[in-house]
Amino acid sequence: MVQYRKMRKPTQPQNWTVDYRERYIPFSKEQLVNTLLKEFHSSSHTERVSFLAFISQVDSSVLHHYHSVLEQIKALYEPINPDRDTLQESSLTDAERLKKEQEVLGSLEPLLDQANFNSLSEDTLAYALVVNHPYDEVQVSVNLDQYEYMRFWALGQRFGPLRVMTTLQTQRGLFGTSPRIPADRHYFKRVLVAARTKNTHLVLKCFKDIPLEGLEQLLPAVRVRTSILYRALLNVMLLVSGLAFFVNVGMVVLSDLKIGTTSLLLFFAAFMTFRAWKVFGQRRNVHALELVHMLYYRSTSNNSELLASLILRAQEEHAKEVILAHSFLQQQHHLQKDTDSKTVERLRQDVQEWLHLHSGLNIDFCAERACKHLKELGVGVQAPPQLETTL
Repeated sequence: MVQYRKMRKPTQPQNWTVDYRERYIPFSKEQLVNTLLKEFHSSSHTERVSFLAFISQVDSSVLHHYHSVLEQIKALYEPINPDRDTLQESSLTDAERLKKEQEVLGSLEPLLDQANFNSLSEDTLAYALVVNHPYDEVQVSVNLDQYEYMRFWALGQRFGPLRVMTTLQTQRGLFGTSPRIPADRHYFKRVLVAARTKNTHLVLKCFKDIPLEGLEQLLPAVRVRTSILYRALLNVMLLVSGLAFFVNVGMVVLSDLKIGTTSLLLFFAAFMTFRAWKVFGQRRNVHALELVHMLYYRSTSNNSELLASLILRAQEEHAKEVILAHSFLQQQHHLQKDTDSKTVERLRQDVQEWLHLHSGLNIDFCAERACKHLKELGVGVQAPPQLETTL
């Protein structure tokens, strides 16, 4: 964190392009199937029927597999579920609860990887905690000592305009001017947070459209603070209005009522202190409301519901990878052959070029994992020996 405080206007974490590699396929399975059907499997009725039959086989296979995974994770999570509505068999000590939470997080790791989430590094978190975007009026302070742990995962990195204020009223400038045009910035389509403050419980939450510099706002037990810019502007306005009040009222009181200068200055200082306390308190309340609105409208799931949505996302990413591998290996005439390292590398390049052509995004396609899953379906693809240990 110290290095970012010393840097002048950092725009992204160090080694960001190496640490974060986008793997999320930004198409739904239905979109992907329809596009592949038109481009690669429309030459004959037989080829079309064969491809759709393969899709049905994939759906049936992954549905059975991930239903089993969901039941296992639900059973593991149920004893520590803070939202459970069933009777609890026995209470857990804080140490026992912490151990079970670590087991749950460990079981989620392969699912998050299959769902193509990226685990955000400590360097990224340090950047988010220190750096604030100039358009972020809502800022929070985080006391790291009160957390047992915090983990962030993200997918769908984008760069473009993002409206960050979510109050019920139309956005306006500081002096009631027209709304500012949102600035281009890095943000994520989905961010998953796992955090625990001391002597409490694990909090699992997922959010949408979260800026890179706003990750700390998703943590529990944060405090809203006023930015340096707003504090400076408010102090200037208080000073100007206070001087005007003193010149117009204070001098009259001093001359007409014969009040001592010291008493008048003390009264004026007390009045300005009270007014500053009220103004800054109102500003913090407004920012706290904006933060609540942001978390409310951008939250997609939490706790046990998050587990179910994560399973569905991993299931869909699994199916999309297998479908892409099947179509491109068939085009390369390698569908019924052993896939060596050269074939896997060519598959990766071809799929990544195709995804870039259709989405405009640079996406890393995990060809090794796709070939492994395709082999498990028994359609004739033989994964390379070194891929047998791939998750």
